[in-house]
Amino acid sequence: MTVNPPSPGRSRTGKKRPTPHLNATCELVARVQVLAREGDVEINGHELDIATVVAVSRFGCKPFIERTPELLENIEAGQDILYAHLGGGSKLYGINTGFGGSADLRTNELLSLQRALIQHQQSAVLTPRDLGAVHDGHEETSPHSMPSAWVRGAMLVRCNTNIRGHSAISLQIADTLVEFVRRDMTPIVPLRGSISASGDLMPLSYIAGALQGNPDTFVRTGKGKDFKVMTAREAFKEIERLNLDDEAKHGKQLVNGRSIEYSPIVLGPKEGLALVNGTAPSAAVACLALYEANQLAILSQLITCLSSEALAGNVEWTHAYIADVRPHAGQIEVSRNQRSFFEGSRLVEGLDHANRHKEGIVQDRYSTRTSSQWIGPLLEDLLHASEQLKVELNSTTDNPIVDLQAREVHCGGNFQATSVTMVAEKIRLCLQMIGKMLFAQTSELINPAYNNGLPPNLASDDPSLSFFAKGVDINMAAYQSELAFLANPVSSHVQSAEMHNQGINSLALISARYAMQSVEIVHLMSASAIYVGLQGVDLRTMHTTFLAQFKDVAEATVRKTFRCWMADNEMKLLASDIWASIRKTWYATASSDAADRCEKVAKATVEPILSCLHQFDQKYRDQGSCQERFAREHNAWLEALQKVMYDAFLLHRASFFDRPTTPEYLGKGTKILYRFVREELGVPFHRGHIEDPVIRDSLDGRPVKTIGSWISVIYEALRDGRLYDVVMKATQKGTSATIATADGPRMDLSSGR
Repeated sequence: MTVNPPSPGRSRTGKKRPTPHLNATCELVARVQVLAREGDVEINGHELDIATVVAVSRFGCKPFIERTPELLENIEAGQDILYAHLGGGSKLYGINTGFGGSADLRTNELLSLQRALIQHQQSAVLTPRDLGAVHDGHEETSPHSMPSAWVRGAMLVRCNTNIRGHSAISLQIADTLVEFVRRDMTPIVPLRGSISASGDLMPLSYIAGALQGNPDTFVRTGKGKDFKVMTAREAFKEIERLNLDDEAKHGKQLVNGRSIEYSPIVLGPKEGLALVNGTAPSAAVACLALYEANQLAILSQLITCLSSEALAGNVEWTHAYIADVRPHAGQIEVSRNQRSFFEGSRLVEGLDHANRHKEGIVQDRYSTRTSSQWIGPLLEDLLHASEQLKVELNSTTDNPIVDLQAREVHCGGNFQATSVTMVAEKIRLCLQMIGKMLFAQTSELINPAYNNGLPPNLASDDPSLSFFAKGVDINMAAYQSELAFLANPVSSHVQSAEMHNQGINSLALISARYAMQSVEIVHLMSASAIYVGLQGVDLRTMHTTFLAQFKDVAEATVRKTFRCWMADNEMKLLASDIWASIRKTWYATASSDAADRCEKVAKATVEPILSCLHQFDQKYRDQGSCQERFAREHNAWLEALQKVMYDAFLLHRASFFDRPTTPEYLGKGTKILYRFVREELGVPFHRGHIEDPVIRDSLDGRPVKTIGSWISVIYEALRDGRLYDVVMKATQKGTSATIATADGPRMDLSSGR
């Protein structure tokens, strides 16, 4: 009975194999692009998602409050309930009492109390450099302020919480908060100082200070030459000017019959506490980290396929049956994705049937063969993290909180951001696992002891003077060491704080910050792995096609030299044995320069020739003249083979440099990646020692750059999203989402601060 192998994406039963993480990530990216193109989004306290946080934070999407009757009634009811309790003489935490460990204090100065809250929390460090518009790069210290994208995300999330009605905050304050975002007025917020215990008090206090018009609180606005820093008080004047300009163009904008005006806020009872007592900064940064981590997880699957093709792997490990008998959802998905990426590849074997007669190692090493078991659990964790964050984004994280149904005010601890901490810890651990796998794969590719016949360091010219990927190998070790350090849990380093009132605290923002650092490092590793992998598949294709073309030449020289010594059937056997020796020795001598390599290959044919003659031409052993003649012709043949092989290889290599045929041999997914990097980004197949900018500025009409500069091109394309568009395109078969093409929104890396 013949058993047909399952098609890519299907199990042995013929059912379509699920890809929940891939689908969710494609839908996430698609929604971000839709929001960025549309430009506006409404929030209502209940439906905020990661895509909206990303679109507002990074792509200029403008948030508006959905002014439904229910939402407006809830906001008003929250304040009414609070005032009713105050009118009844209730002592309410942070409203007429002190804060934290000083909650035993009482006051009737309710407005002054809210100002005192913001005042004592604005206590972290910002230097003149952080408040300046230009950084010249000579400072030895890193910035002490958060990237603007993080702050915009925090403002969005905080507003979404405040409009749920549980915060007892006015609509005016919530709307002013998002007006700052809409007008690109981003408060400058210190990077360090939050333990995410009573929420992220310190960062949110600087945002609250901006709404107060504090002249010692600053905002950033604009990009490029239009970038500037101003005080919060000046920001309100600029917002007023912009609104007047809009009114002149479009008429006065009315809400509920009244015009909208924005001016510095006087915080009412609890309103300061409602602004600062929450998890918004932690949640926003975690959203940004998770958004990129999800895409890195998909990219790692594609890079694994690229590495496998460079290694000429036996990829039977993608067979559906292997995952079916260990049916973890993540493993099943990775196996399906990789099998789809490999579809059509001519550089790997094992997709249709296993080769049980191959020479050398019979199965791939762990870094590729067990990649579905390695990556699969990470996808499951990332999906769970997404669900946790979605809940957090639409939660009330204040204290105290107003119960609209029971008309009560409850004191609790919803500001303890441990859920966000666990999300960030998951992200960092997942990224460390991805980085370790990429490091193992690139090391395997670079090392001639493991790369299945490729040159050492993936040199395309003579390896005695060309060490192409050796520096990258060292870089990857450095990246992975730092990444592994960052993977350590932050939650185990909690310190008691604030008069021991905050005896436990989540450290969520610290954990999320380190998650963003991990994202950056894995992007560096991914760019390096792509560059190395593409060099590997180019070399694999170049040598494979050379041998395929040279086979006829070698067999012709065999027939020409030895046809007078044996019959045709003997000649065919000899030619077959000689070719097997040539092919085996060619890959075995990959560490040799081309001339030495061809000499070793030629000498390796002596054994099959002598063996064949001994077997079929025993009669010539006793005829000295024949032996002498054979020896002369054999030696001449060795010299001729060495020369013709050397000349043919140099000619083939030069031709391949000019016009690589690699895409013809790649799988469906890796072909898309290859063409984008080689053709769209212009990152070339590295030709070796000749690619030194010290020697020349250009080569065949293209610039000559350092290896690091080419990797940087790939890195930039990853960080601004262009390369991810291509990766998502490679995954489109079998997903329901539609990803925009290269004209979609781009992340401006220069506007991060």
